[in-house]
Amino acid sequence: MEIALILLVIAVIFITRSVKVVPQQNAWVVERLGKYHTTLSPGLNFLVPFIDRVAYRHSLKEIPMDVPSQVCITRDNTQLQVDGVLYFQVTDPMRASYGSSDYLTAITQLAQTTLRSVIGKMELDKTFEERDMINARWSRPWTRRR
Repeated sequence: MEIALILLVIAVIFITRSVKVVPQQNAWVVERLGKYHTTLSPGLNFLVPFIDRVAYRHSLKEIPMDVPSQVCITRDNTQLQVDGVLYFQVTDPMRASYGSSDYLTAITQLAQTTLRSVIGKMELDKTFEERDMINARWSRPWTRRR
């Protein structure tokens, strides 16, 4: 009786470690013995127990992120306090996991640098008038490639 109970516990552990169900709009990055192996797509997936492990879990939905306010200097040397909202989406889970140590901070800093550059090329009066042009120039680095 005790042996059957031990075998049942071992079987349950193997099943829970080998069968993974990835939700829709998610991607899970799998490492095999500490090295990138594959990216699990939504649905039922099987792993090798104790050798494979889910290292990163990414949402593939569009995510809004607040860009902290910052001081920008316009072309006519006027200081302007600006902030923004950034919408981004993970399109390559492997590169999001291993390409940068902190991709969220990198996205925020890239957005701030781009916004300072766009504002720096304009005069103060133009910044109020051309909000649509600022949005168009600011979103250019994150256009989708197909």
